Amino acid sequence: MKYFVKFFVITFLLFLCTSIQAADIKILFIDLKVVLNESKAGKKAQDFLKSSAEKNIERFKKIEETLKEKETDLIAKKNVLSKEEYKKMADNLRKEVQNYQKERNDSLQKIAQQRSTARSQLIEALKPILENYSKENSVSVILNKKDALYIDPSTDITNTIIKHLNEKLPSINLK
Repeated sequence: MKYFVKFFVITFLLFLCTSIQAADIKILFIDLKVVLNESKAGKKAQDFLKSSAEKNIERFKKIEETLKEKETDLIAKKNVLSKEEYKKMADNLRKEVQNYQKERNDSLQKIAQQRSTARSQLIEALKPILENYSKENSVSVILNKKDALYIDPSTDITNTIIKHLNEKLPSINLK
C-alpha cells in the first residue's frame, strides 16, 4: 500500500508538471505550399521553369516531326534502295531517335533539378525567417498546415511569412 501511494503521488506530479509545461507552448501553422507558390521568388522561379519547359516541348515537337518525316521517307524508299543502303539509313535514323530521347530526358532532368534547387533555396531562406519570427513572438512550434486536421485561422501565419520572405529573397537565380 505504501508503494501504491508513492506511485500515485509521483504519477500525479508528473501529469501536473506536464500539463503546466504544455500550457506554455505556443503553436502556429504555416502553409508551406502557399509560401513556395505565392512568394515573389517562388512565382518567378515557377514562371521561369514553366517557360523553359514550354520552349523544350516546342523544340522537341519539331524534332519529332522531322524524325517522323524521315521515317516516312525511308519507308517510301524501302523498295527503291538496296538492302545495305536501307539498313544504313535505318541505323542512322535509330541513332537520331536515340539521341533525341537522350536529349529529351536530359532536358527533363535539368528542369527537375532546377525545380529542386529553387525549392531548397526557398526553404533555406525561410528557415532564418521562421527562427526570427518564433523568437520575436515567443512561438515554440511552427508546423506545416497540411499536417493538421483542423487549424484555427488565427494561428495561421502564412501571409506574414510571405511578406518577410519577399523582403529577404525577391528572386532566385536558376540559370
